Amino acid sequence: MLKAADLPDTLPIFPLPGALLLPRARLPLHIFEPRYLAMLEDCMKTRERLIGMIQPRQVPGSDEKRLHAIGCAGRLTAFSETEDGRYMITLTGVSRFRVVSEVEGFVPYRRVTASWEGFERDLGPSETDPGLERPAFMQRLERYFSAVDLSTDWGSLKEADDELLVNALSMLCPFAPEERQALLEAPSLATRRETLVTLMEFAMRGGQDGTGGEKLQ
Repeated sequence: MLKAADLPDTLPIFPLPGALLLPRARLPLHIFEPRYLAMLEDCMKTRERLIGMIQPRQVPGSDEKRLHAIGCAGRLTAFSETEDGRYMITLTGVSRFRVVSEVEGFVPYRRVTASWEGFERDLGPSETDPGLERPAFMQRLERYFSAVDLSTDWGSLKEADDELLVNALSMLCPFAPEERQALLEAPSLATRRETLVTLMEFAMRGGQDGTGGEKLQ
């Protein structure tokens, strides 16, 4: 497990709309663009093997895309190469970070100066959610899955610990990019669960169409 002292000041980033990575969770990604293949090769040369997942945001009235202030760094924990030179990788969430500034340089991908301050809890053990009332939560979840026409392995969900349950649902449910950002920025697991419930209720009331951004590109 990485410690605070292991976290670098400069971080390569993968701006991907709709993608959500959370601490201690796993995110599979399909890498094929040349700039991100270069990023992956450079990442594998470092001791930390960290890539920052962050969502771009559209500037109103402009084609410009800026970065959200907060992302989550993931450690490269698995990768395989396809016959045509693409990679299937898995990032395991380590810690959220705040973007201080973008770093100019002679690499084809974007990098940022990252601040890890305020996210010390991300490096600790799994969180619990004492306020999680499982029977009521699972009933609401079943209604939501039915409303948006999703299926799942209910047995595995019911057996999952608090953090795995809440974070897996936050990453897998088809929320819009801004809603995923709200889940990422939740300061605690309990707050994330409350946000998750609010988003599910909003979707069931027809507040959104149940579709979000693509996770893989």
